[in-house]
Amino acid sequence: MALPEHLRQLILTFQENEITEAHIYRKLARTLPSDENRAVLLRIADDEERHYHEWQEHTGKEVKPNRLKIWWYTLLGRVLGFTFALKLMEQGEEGAQEHYGELVETVPDAEAILHDEETHEEALLDMLDEERLRYTGSIVLGLNDALVELTGALAGLTLALQDTTLIALTASITGIAASMSMAASEYLSTKTEKTSKQPGRAALYTGIAYVLTVIVLVLPYLVFSNYYLCLVLSLLIAILIIAGFNYYVAVARDEPFRTRFIEMAGLSLAVAVLSFGVGYLIRVLFGVDV
Repeated sequence: MALPEHLRQLILTFQENEITEAHIYRKLARTLPSDENRAVLLRIADDEERHYHEWQEHTGKEVKPNRLKIWWYTLLGRVLGFTFALKLMEQGEEGAQEHYGELVETVPDAEAILHDEETHEEALLDMLDEERLRYTGSIVLGLNDALVELTGALAGLTLALQDTTLIALTASITGIAASMSMAASEYLSTKTEKTSKQPGRAALYTGIAYVLTVIVLVLPYLVFSNYYLCLVLSLLIAILIIAGFNYYVAVARDEPFRTRFIEMAGLSLAVAVLSFGVGYLIRVLFGVDV
């Protein structure tokens, strides 16, 4: 029985998605040092290619992969990690999967393919073990502590010192010293817990996250001369960092975004407001005039 044209076009879209994703999985698999992770990605790639050929039996047409999509998700995988890139890609396909129901009565294979997409690939993706995700807790520790401490310190210093150079210098010294302290604490904590994480790497991830956050938050004070503008920019940057990192974790680890974002952003801003008030009191009580 000939397929209606709108169903045929829909299947051709699915064909393109399947063959495109097969290429993405294979490309990312070649970049992985872990044999286990590589094997998982190659298994999923084989599944995607099988789905492609199953759809092709109904359209009788070959479809070329989307080269731009292959390039984009391969780049994301190399920069932000393969788990994030692949889960983001699969989330993008959820909307398309809703249309499978239109095909079930006409194309019996559609239901089986949908089942594979929803269960088998998800199970295989959960088998992936990426180092940077194992140390997410350490990154969160460094990131969260730096955001809370530095936004507070910058707010207090801005009103107390009112000089961008002095504020940047003081905040940088405070931040770098605090980063080494946090890294040492994470090393000892991880060593005591005896988890699968290596203490040295946990400390490294914590320290790097802290230092990078310090650099980005202090940067406006090195560029602009208006210290109030610098404070506003630093707070906006802090919000963007919190949003970006929580989105990354939400996708890569299937965790809720809104709750974590509101919690981290609210805490950072609350500390900044309180510190701003403390800076004002210190300036008034001690007559600081820089």
